[in-house]
Amino acid sequence: MNFFDAQDVARKASRRLVAAYILATLAIVLGVTAIVGLALFSFTEAGYGHTAADFIAQQAPILIGTALLTTLFILGASLFKTSVLSAGGGRVATSMGGTLVPADIQDPLRRRLRNVVEEMAIASGVPVPEIYVLEEEGSINAFAAGYTPSDAAIAVTRGTLELLERDELQGVIAHEFSHILNGDMRLNIRLMGVLFGIMVLGLIGRLIVRGGYHTSIVSSRRNRGAPAVLIIGLGLVILGGIGVFFARIIKAGVSRQREYLADASAVQFTRQSSGIANALKKIGGYSAGSLIESTDPEEVSHMLFGTGANFSGMFATHPPLVERIQALDPSFRESDFPRVDPRRQRAGVASAETRSAFAGDVTTALAGGGTAVLPESIAESVGQPESEHVEYAQQLRQSVPETLYEAAHSREFAFLLTIALILHRDSSTVTRQFSLAREQLGEQRTRLLRRYYDELATTGAEYRLPLLAIAFPALKLRPAQELSYLVTLATRMIEIDGEIDLYEYCFYRILMSNLGKAIDPRGRRSATRARRTQLRSSVIGLLRVLADYGHDSERESEAAFKAGIATLGSWAIGYEYESNRSYTVPVLDKSLDILLGLNSKGKESLLRAISATAAHDRKLAVAEAELIRAVCATLDYPLPPILVHRVIN
Repeated sequence: MNFFDAQDVARKASRRLVAAYILATLAIVLGVTAIVGLALFSFTEAGYGHTAADFIAQQAPILIGTALLTTLFILGASLFKTSVLSAGGGRVATSMGGTLVPADIQDPLRRRLRNVVEEMAIASGVPVPEIYVLEEEGSINAFAAGYTPSDAAIAVTRGTLELLERDELQGVIAHEFSHILNGDMRLNIRLMGVLFGIMVLGLIGRLIVRGGYHTSIVSSRRNRGAPAVLIIGLGLVILGGIGVFFARIIKAGVSRQREYLADASAVQFTRQSSGIANALKKIGGYSAGSLIESTDPEEVSHMLFGTGANFSGMFATHPPLVERIQALDPSFRESDFPRVDPRRQRAGVASAETRSAFAGDVTTALAGGGTAVLPESIAESVGQPESEHVEYAQQLRQSVPETLYEAAHSREFAFLLTIALILHRDSSTVTRQFSLAREQLGEQRTRLLRRYYDELATTGAEYRLPLLAIAFPALKLRPAQELSYLVTLATRMIEIDGEIDLYEYCFYRILMSNLGKAIDPRGRRSATRARRTQLRSSVIGLLRVLADYGHDSERESEAAFKAGIATLGSWAIGYEYESNRSYTVPVLDKSLDILLGLNSKGKESLLRAISATAAHDRKLAVAEAELIRAVCATLDYPLPPILVHRVIN
């Protein structure tokens, strides 16, 4: 299943969830209305001496009002819960007692966790998520939460840190990245909101029963209607129990198959099944297992790596542990669970993380020409990193120049590094940009900005997107007004010469998109509604810009454009190449916003056209490969590094 198919599956699951939610809500509304009607008919004067038909006719306004209020209450509870959770994955993690792992953390275990997460993010082509540790949880568990990769958070329990070896931890993190890439996080947030709305009436019923029991006994002789309150409360408790029953079935049905997919993806990412399999085996052989105690597992079990609770049968949100392990290690038997001794285990996992020079056995496209690259292979890798990407990401992270690596992890200096990443390479333009920097940032910080700029000039283009991804968590720690200022300054930098360098613009666009989602996840940029003609015009316009970029002659640009158009078939017949050097930031922004509205098949076709345009000679240089990734990132396509050439020492 490729990225675009996985997104379709997630959307279909969301639609089934909505349908189940509507049916469950209707059933609960009918049940509440019937209970209220029965209580009024049996225990108040309204039902005395009347037939059921007369009672319904007389009390119709009350019954209709009850139905409307119940519906609004359930919808309101769901929307409220979803709104709270959509503030970003970090909000979910902190609500469960998570502690943020700083970007410059020195603790060996937490440093190892950050390195593994950074490597997986670089390999996946997404920003580095916020990282949390559930310090109060000694079990082995983890989860990913958020609406989009830009506001995602990954959390692990303290037991996961202390009991798992690096390859086992990597398998768990790869599992969670699968949920990020396949659209499961947003589905989980919606599921939590929906289930809260369904189950909240049971909570209200229990409160009514507790508060009304003694009152009803004392007042029943004087007020015949007092027991009605108790009956309504008991009815809500029963309906709440039924709601919990259906909520668990819905949750299990949505979640279980996604866990098998995430396990399989983790193997694909890491090239070995032993890491995640051994992590699962340790859950089975550890007394605390995967249990979550600091929060109600009923609400969050579907988003956890392990079940987090003792659900089984039709209510289980995960496949049976033994079956998950046997899917990875067919020879495993239940009697093979290892005995996990926390004291002995902790001593073996605290090895220090090191950084080394770039090993060079995995690299991106070489400027001198790499092996032939097909657009289809690029399209198939979106959202599907493999072990080569993880190896490459690990080597690249370890080989980032020390100055830039430290800046990317610094809350203070990540701001300046980000500006350095979008500065122009033309000497006359960058001189004007540094003049603006001195005016806005002062002489001292401008000298540091120049230092980062000069360091970046000596590194390969393949380092730029990873550095932006690594710097993202440190940027998010800055106050919202400082991030808004960064957006304003970056905009002035990119527009300072009145022209656009496409490569710098793509970084600018990625920065704007990710920061916007970080500042306000619920207000994230959405696709512009457009007619078919507007979509077609935006596709052709983008391909013209891509063809125009990086080619020395109009003949080469035209050939590149035709190579991209050819992948679109009859849909693009009649369009010719035209130079689009006059494109402005607002025009490109509008075109890209429109292209975000393409359906999955349209996005896949666009990616093939983009790849064919940039690689019309069937070979890629580093700059071309990174340009494709930058354009894909602006369109929310998580494209791993394009590995087209392997050098074996």
